[in-house]
Amino acid sequence: MTDFSTLRQQAGLSVPEAATHLGYTERQIYRWDNGEVQPRKAVLELLRTIKSSTASKDDKASSFTFIDLFAGIGGLRKGFEEIGGKCVFTCEWDRYSQQTYRANFPNDDHEIAGDIKAVEAADIPMHDVLIAGFPCQPFSIAGVSKKNALKRPHGFACETQGTLFFDVERIIEHHRPRAFLLENVKNLVNHDQGRTFRVIHDVLTRKLGYHISWKVIDAKPWVPQHRERIFIVGFRERNDFSFDNLVIPDALSGPRLETILHPENGSEKPDKPYTAGRQATVSPKYTLSNHLWTYLQNYAAKHREKGNGFGFGLFGPTDVARTLSARYYKDGSEILIRQKGSAPRRLTPRECARLMGFDELGGCEFKIPVSDTQAYKQFGNSVVVPVVKAVARHMEPWLVRHHDTLEAETRKVRRA
Repeated sequence: MTDFSTLRQQAGLSVPEAATHLGYTERQIYRWDNGEVQPRKAVLELLRTIKSSTASKDDKASSFTFIDLFAGIGGLRKGFEEIGGKCVFTCEWDRYSQQTYRANFPNDDHEIAGDIKAVEAADIPMHDVLIAGFPCQPFSIAGVSKKNALKRPHGFACETQGTLFFDVERIIEHHRPRAFLLENVKNLVNHDQGRTFRVIHDVLTRKLGYHISWKVIDAKPWVPQHRERIFIVGFRERNDFSFDNLVIPDALSGPRLETILHPENGSEKPDKPYTAGRQATVSPKYTLSNHLWTYLQNYAAKHREKGNGFGFGLFGPTDVARTLSARYYKDGSEILIRQKGSAPRRLTPRECARLMGFDELGGCEFKIPVSDTQAYKQFGNSVVVPVVKAVARHMEPWLVRHHDTLEAETRKVRRA
């Protein structure tokens, strides 16, 4: 990564935004980004000024500290920052996810660690809360089916991903944080006839001594997507925390896809490369080719004849979508948007950002500095931000109360 590219991401600027701020073409920005040409010192100084300005705006007093493991693009982090938390350590192995993470959290005073297995627990800063969306593929229904078909191990038998939970265990054991939040797919509860979850439960409670609560939450009340995930909350000290009184909006009154789709009527600004023109029309590249559309229809028809439920999902503005998956980049078949007079289209990455709660209609605050393929993978693997915010707010009384108590005790010791 070049110095220019690092500064650009730390300043929170996409390539088009950097071109606008610096007064150069996007082509020139790409050349500086890739190291084809070295920018003048004045350009780098201007980027540093933009970065410093952004940092001063975002510098807020924190109520507690947390670490972000298997961070992806920062979905869990956004929930805990909103209630006053400060991230002091980040770990994410995928370099493209790191790129998106840096672009959206440019003012961190710490580097992003890569392979969690190479990180010593003692090298991680002290923290109040641990948050982790440890890899779900070994436990997801789709992941298990694929591994079974390939005759590969899944769950904890999957050496590359399934055992990463035990890295969470060793970090909790070493640091004894006040609390943690773990997130995974709904199937974690039933995987291997419930044995996987029993192992996790026993490790967290019997071995580590934490008091845990868990709940499978569907994102439909917050976003127009049916997406069920399990959230496991643990506290070192016993308290009254319970998911039973978590306030969940009425799913029947939840938002529909029209709240995340590009309106294509000029009411939002063009968002290159996803939309363009006065009407901010979606780029034609997201419309399926006739060949692919015919294939998907024939594939669905073949499985209907066999009594199977496999096939594409076709949706309109008033519908709620299926679960967005990391494989969306392949053909987009799980969420296709109807179009008059032509084949349906995929969601744009910006619409995926909205579907996952990173952005809202009309906004494009979340930076997407990667290709469409990588963006689809990242959003498909992420968490729904409004759900995390709801869980974080539900935990907040015990997190903030603990911080205040520690501050009071520290002042008392200093006076003595």
